[in-house]
Amino acid sequence: MSVTFNLEVSIGKLRLKNPIMPASGAFGEDMEEVIDFNRLGAVVPKSITKYPRRGNATPRVCETPAGMINSIGIQSKGLEYYLAKTLPYYTKYETPLISSISADSIDEFAEMAEIIAREEVVKALELNISCPNLKGNGVAFGMDADITHQLIRKVRTVTDKPIIAKLTPNVTRIQDIAIAAEEAGADGLNVANTILAMAIDVHTRKPKIGNVMGGISGPAIKPIIVRMIYQVHQVCKLPIIGCGGVMTGEDAIEMMLAGATAVQVGTANFINPTAMLDILEEIKAYMKTYQIQNITDIIGQVKIDA
Repeated sequence: MSVTFNLEVSIGKLRLKNPIMPASGAFGEDMEEVIDFNRLGAVVPKSITKYPRRGNATPRVCETPAGMINSIGIQSKGLEYYLAKTLPYYTKYETPLISSISADSIDEFAEMAEIIAREEVVKALELNISCPNLKGNGVAFGMDADITHQLIRKVRTVTDKPIIAKLTPNVTRIQDIAIAAEEAGADGLNVANTILAMAIDVHTRKPKIGNVMGGISGPAIKPIIVRMIYQVHQVCKLPIIGCGGVMTGEDAIEMMLAGATAVQVGTANFINPTAMLDILEEIKAYMKTYQIQNITDIIGQVKIDA
């Protein structure tokens, strides 16, 4: 007799058929040619800004051992294009769309969230609070618990759609930021954005990234993200989306054992465009091997000796 395995998970009111989704910035419409978007738990287009942005100076990407550094600078065609072109494209898919928003101020976050949330195709909002706060001397919103609370609380007043706070790992205690987001009304947490890094060409003696520094992603950072997921899960009741270094189904399972409800896949998509579907099949194989009927049964189930 065949056994049915349930991969459904929830982020607030948002119900996903499985826990696999792309990381913002590592997914686009051109991937339609190689994977079926309807097999994903959710789709997350690149972060949108209010006005068009050209992005940072080139080169924007460089490889590192077990990872890559990028400093794209949230290149964007702006909100008007997003509403007119990007969102309508995804209406043909059943998979829920999560809009990733980047803004320059708390008021701008709320303004954009209110506008985007009106769109039926948008099922949840991911607030990229890892971007700089122009009124805070360049410090990312998510590096300050009080500012994080103010930002989430303001956005919460303009929409009842699920809000996911994308946290920055570039902090001393990510738990404090997570608690602030939870208390302000967030429905979920993304743990986490890329880790600030730098690489130098020893022959030219110049930085390998045009912006000097960028964010490192890929397998190299997975143990750090797993640690952060575990720490946040200990102090928060909100569902966590693990993000950082997921290359295989076992990577995804590891994050879920630490406390993640779902995972985002980023760097792996550049190496293997079908990575997300491969990871999904590997999760199914794991569930079959260990006779796990509901994927939610493993969330936070890492065994820690007393």
